[in-house]
Amino acid sequence: MAAMEQGVVPMLSYEDAAAALSWLSDVFGFVETQRLVDGQDRVIHAQMSTPHGVVMLASPSPAYVSPQHHREYCEIARTSSEVPWVIDGVLVYVDDVQSHYEHTVNMRAATLSTIEESPFGRLYRTEDLEGHRWMFMQAVDD
Repeated sequence: MAAMEQGVVPMLSYEDAAAALSWLSDVFGFVETQRLVDGQDRVIHAQMSTPHGVVMLASPSPAYVSPQHHREYCEIARTSSEVPWVIDGVLVYVDDVQSHYEHTVNMRAATLSTIEESPFGRLYRTEDLEGHRWMFMQAVDD
């Protein structure tokens, strides 16, 4: 799916976008479709396809601090992240949430919840390698 077809495209910053591209591929099953680097091999733009959309990411500057590192020195960030909810995160639809969850657990990602039933579908919450929060959902059949 091309980004323009999706309508809304999440754009995330990573301290190490190259490592994030690898991790998101290995753990979440996303597929890297584009990578642009600057003269220092810093990822300045990348795209990954998900089962039903696209996510963009980059390392914006050496001064950027990930959510995980921000929590290490900011009490407010640490306290607000004590709940298992997705805070400033991304929802990704998947076709089989059970197998996706099992793979994520097997890859030792930080899971924030087990699979839950909701009026909108079956879902679980997790964090990536830099502390961005993700919710994966298998929508209920219409």
